[in-house]
Amino acid sequence: MSDYILQLESISKFFGPVIALQDVTLRLRPGEVHCLLGDNGAGKSTLIKVLAGVHSPDAGQYHIDGKPVTFGSPRAALDMGIATVYQDLALVPLMSVARNFFMGREPQRRLFGFLPVMDHALAARTACEKLAEMGIMVRDPNQMIGSMSGGEKQCLAIARAIHFGARVLILDEPTAALGVKQSVNVLKLIVRARERGIAVIFITHNVNHAYPIADSFTLLNRSRTLGTYAKADISKEAVLDMMAGGTEMQAMMNDLTGVTL
Repeated sequence: MSDYILQLESISKFFGPVIALQDVTLRLRPGEVHCLLGDNGAGKSTLIKVLAGVHSPDAGQYHIDGKPVTFGSPRAALDMGIATVYQDLALVPLMSVARNFFMGREPQRRLFGFLPVMDHALAARTACEKLAEMGIMVRDPNQMIGSMSGGEKQCLAIARAIHFGARVLILDEPTAALGVKQSVNVLKLIVRARERGIAVIFITHNVNHAYPIADSFTLLNRSRTLGTYAKADISKEAVLDMMAGGTEMQAMMNDLTGVTL
């Protein structure tokens, strides 16, 4: 059995002449928070879709528990415990918290002894209990999801994925557009997921959010990796420098010396 729950080995993805990913390697252990960092256009979105089973790689191998896998759809990845929470969260604003929590997997009861219908009471009770286990207190499980804050919605989407058996949780910019308090709540939830042994891939361009909770980092730039580092081996300042382009960025700034903008 491999030490890694998930491995991408020398993955490449092409769209015609466009190189979306080139020779990218990423390895993830159970209970590890691995931050994937990169600016816009670095290849993060394509990598997410390869991880989630939306795209098949054109080169390289995808391994789960040390065994090569090929996903024909996102559902196939989800069945293997690879859950992805995208920025749009896949929530329905005019449906309740409980309905959104179970969407597509609603608990049922038998009406008149034979007619299957959704068990709303069980859904509401279970949603409250499972969200509370993750530190999320819901005022009313029947309230419309549209009345919740952005941070509450993000936490609900993450808790839903964990409840339905996620072994690897892929989070696409979960703190984007959130305030400070809401971002902290989401980061706390990521830490709780790690404590439950769930591996987390945290995709972001915000080093200030990534560094405090990360165990390791992979930096992407122009469809390639700049490297993978354990937190003990790289400082926050070094990560920021690599994100900004390092010496290349410094040279550009030097060229601006004395220029009036």
